[in-house]
Amino acid sequence: MSKINWEEIISEFIKLNILVVGDAMIDSYIWGDIERNSPEAPIPIVNANKYEKKLGGAANVALNIKSLGANPTLISVIGNKDNGFLDLMKSFGLSVQGIIQEDRITTTKTRVISNNKHQLRIDEENTNDIVSEHKLIELVFNSLAETDIVLFQDYNKGVLTKKVIREIIDKCNELNIPTLVDPKIKNYWEYKNVSLFKPNLKELNNNAESEILATDLKRISLEVKKQRLKLNAKEIIVTLSENGIFFQNEKIEFHLPVYVKDIVDVSGAGDCVIAILALVYQSKLSKQQLISLANLCGGLACEKVGVANLEKEKIIEQANRLI
Repeated sequence: MSKINWEEIISEFIKLNILVVGDAMIDSYIWGDIERNSPEAPIPIVNANKYEKKLGGAANVALNIKSLGANPTLISVIGNKDNGFLDLMKSFGLSVQGIIQEDRITTTKTRVISNNKHQLRIDEENTNDIVSEHKLIELVFNSLAETDIVLFQDYNKGVLTKKVIREIIDKCNELNIPTLVDPKIKNYWEYKNVSLFKPNLKELNNNAESEILATDLKRISLEVKKQRLKLNAKEIIVTLSENGIFFQNEKIEFHLPVYVKDIVDVSGAGDCVIAILALVYQSKLSKQQLISLANLCGGLACEKVGVANLEKEKIIEQANRLI
């Protein structure tokens, strides 16, 4: 591959308008120290000393896109009680015009962390389908005239219903707007006719006839082709955690190992991968170059405890050194 001016590539992001549709949530953290076990049960006692809330899910993807200079619009549904979500959005300069509120719980994942490890996670959520389908679809359609890429971020929390998925994909294909998908297990096969489909190995395996190991690239290739044809997806990327990333379209396929070896926490890594893919998808980069950049960003996100956000300067530095 020829040497790329990564600073120039990333400077072009400012021109992009990315529409993120999916399950937005709050990632809440309780940090503390473990000094003794409970006398009531065989569990540690965490002495809490720090509390933190961050944007999670589709909102974290939008934040990553904004942190790299582009213009994200998030369209999602949260609860009538937002638990601070709207203030978090505003604090990062993200628009809340695409946020619908209805009678449901605002998804909140609370992680208890001590000694740089997750000790416990508490989830508050509804996973039933939203009742605001028509309003959400209307918001998306009204935004498409100024949209370069539509990104579906699915956590199976009910925002991306079958109707929402089908109608938005059909409209985007009609308007020749690329669609990128970060799927989950439910509604996996509803994402037909998309530009790029990005499951992780667990999600790929859930729809395979048997469990495929991350090191078995031959079987991964065969299964990816099978699913690509069934979905009629132009391209599929499979993230393989510490084993890197796999790419396939009709003409080429390849596997890339991880760049970053010091994996501390995989929380939010997938968000970083799909965010950078949306930003470089229509760039002048070759497939191997753009997947290499996404692979690098996913690895960088794993270096920190908790959901991490992409840093422009660090990406440029590491891309110049490694890609």
